[in-house]
Amino acid sequence: MSELKNASPAQVLDVLGRVCPYPLVLTKKAMEKLNSGDVLKVLCDAPASAEDSIPKFCEKQNFTLEVEKVGDASWEIFIQKG
Repeated sequence: MSELKNASPAQVLDVLGRVCPYPLVLTKKAMEKLNSGDVLKVLCDAPASAEDSIPKFCEKQNFTLEVEKVGDASWEIFIQKG
């Protein structure tokens, strides 16, 4: 796995407090605006989004993904647009 978390993100998307499907919908919209190679950092506290829907979306789009759990109930998700 690459070290996306060390890259400077082109955008930080805060979806803390949002429940499915909003984190995924907002992540998709943010990724559409980025250029190839840009990194999006998503701050998320919805387990279903961080562990399931966002990773599945990234896999389908061939985006590079790195998910890091922060504390007990939140994640930092780094996505690089292909």
